[in-house]
Amino acid sequence: MSKPKVILTRKWPAEAEAKAQELFDVVLNEDDHKMSVDELKAAMQTADAICPTVSDFQINSDIFAVDGRKCKIVSNFGVGFNNIDTDAAKAAGVVVTNTPEVLTDCTADIAMSLLLTVSRRVGEGERLVRDKKWDGWCPTHMLATKVTGKKLGFIGFGRIAQAVAQKAHFGFGMEISFYDPYPPKDEVIKKFSATQLDTVEDVLKGADFVTLHCPGGGANTNLMNAERLGMMKNSAFLINTARGDVVDEPALVQALKDGVIAGAGLDVFAKEPTVTEDLLSMENVVLLPHLGSATTETRVAMGLRSLANVKAFFDGDEPGDRVA
Repeated sequence: MSKPKVILTRKWPAEAEAKAQELFDVVLNEDDHKMSVDELKAAMQTADAICPTVSDFQINSDIFAVDGRKCKIVSNFGVGFNNIDTDAAKAAGVVVTNTPEVLTDCTADIAMSLLLTVSRRVGEGERLVRDKKWDGWCPTHMLATKVTGKKLGFIGFGRIAQAVAQKAHFGFGMEISFYDPYPPKDEVIKKFSATQLDTVEDVLKGADFVTLHCPGGGANTNLMNAERLGMMKNSAFLINTARGDVVDEPALVQALKDGVIAGAGLDVFAKEPTVTEDLLSMENVVLLPHLGSATTETRVAMGLRSLANVKAFFDGDEPGDRVA
């Protein structure tokens, strides 16, 4: 029996690509280019499965409805799947999966890195040293914001948020509050001595740091707009490792310029890889190129999980990470 044909839309770590070659008749993206819409349509017509990423063009109804579609499963390389129109996939009868859990710790590490870096002015200090502009220690030089013991508010309290809470509460003694329409079990809340609040706004008003862990797209687009940013303390910091479109970037720029909030740490952006120009020159913002899951261990695990979903499907089993 011939192996299912699988197309990887971007280059994967070598170990994951090797596993793909072992399991399937796989087509690799050797030069790691971003596939065009026409290439994605052609992939739908020639492959039994496609493994896309968040950086691809959205796989929408136009792509799913291509004439002669052969693809039966889209196995996303990533926990988020707002790059895939799941309603269109359901209408076309195409299964969609993602890769949860395996990137939890590393994304949480990046969230804490951003929190510490922006509040303690680490980026500024590092640039000062590299530019040979540091003229020595003094009592008032680069005073920053203490992290230990402060109030950390979460918008969304799923796996990644809970991993951040683990580090923040037990490592830095931070007080945890959160809003989530689908809250975790009581034992999870008790573990962190967390305060569950009724609205996003309630979290914003009381937190010294606000960290975003909600899905992108839909009703969450521009969730953090000018009005909500204005509800934060002017000494507070916003951290985003979720999806870029959750934050209204022009409104964030204005809030940072006007001192509405103290700073922001961003790993994701609304129109990646384009970043709102004003953010690039602001010292009270830390900017990272979507590094949340960017460790060798995690990216390999993501690839293997994506392949496991494809294998389960073609073995006649229910993929463990099915989202549509």
